[in-house]
This record gives sequence, structure tokens and C-alpha cells, in this order.
Amino acid sequence: MATPPGQPAITITDLVTFRPQTAALASEPSNVAIVGLPFNPYATIGQHVVAGTLLGQPAEVRFTPYAYQWDYGDGTRSRTGTAGASWAALGAREFDPTATSHVYRERGSYTLTLTVEYTAEYRYAGSPWIPVTGVLTLPAPPLEVVTTGATTVLVSGDCRQQPSGPGC
Repeated sequence: MATPPGQPAITITDLVTFRPQTAALASEPSNVAIVGLPFNPYATIGQHVVAGTLLGQPAEVRFTPYAYQWDYGDGTRSRTGTAGASWAALGAREFDPTATSHVYRERGSYTLTLTVEYTAEYRYAGSPWIPVTGVLTLPAPPLEVVTTGATTVLVSGDCRQQPSGPGC
């Protein structure tokens, strides 16, 4: 929907008093990555509405996350259209690759950062939502990741015989 007649066009800079929610980072395994295996970080954030005053009138602004800029802390970056999710929520097995997963190649400590890009819409008194020109970027609090190696142990049987066994 276009800006109503007689009303100035609203841009993202007009929304300075409206603060979107900050994404929270989570990961699997919990803040520990195993060198050579997919580490699965994901963000918890979704579309949300913030109430406030816009051009002197009570208004609501709806923020919608649409892009996620991941910096894994080892020189690797990625931009996705998804916040990701836990392996269980995705119906995946542990260490399956995901849209947000990353494979660390060396042991160490890394700071994973995420910047979320939001689009916005506004409305007055229950009117239809009107798109806002521009994009708002907001960082999530960083996540410290420690990478380590893994040692395998021989057990009786294999994954064909026991598909739900450890590492299968």
C-alpha cells in the first residue's frame, strides 16, 4: 500500500524511537564446535510489532527480519534468508549441515556475530500496514564458540545394524 494522500513518506530514519527486538543466538552443540563437523548456530527472532508515536500520532511498527549476516569469527562470512533452527526443529540429525551451519577447520576460540536486517511497516489506529522505505540492521549479542577435536571409539555393531547409535 502506498503512503496515504497528504501524509509525508515515512523512511527508516523516522522510526528512531521504535526499537525492534534483538535476536538471541543459540547453537548446537552448545557453544562447542567439533573441528571438521557442522556446528549449527541459529537465531531466535521473528516478526514483531512495536507501539509508539510517529509524527505525533500513536502508531505501530511491524519489523520483519529478512536477512541474516553471519560472521563465524574465523574469517568466514555468510548471508542467509533464514534465522536457522535446531536440528530437531528442522527434522535433521545431529551434525547434519543446515542453512546456517559452519565447519571450523582449526581448534580455538571464536566469536560468532550476527547482524539481522529488518524491513518495516507502520500503521495508525488499525489502518492497513504501509511499507517503510529503507532497511534497519541490528546486531545480536555475540556468541563465544570453542572448537575441539573428537575421538572415536570402536563399538560392537555399526550404523547399518544400529542406525540410531551414537554418531549414526
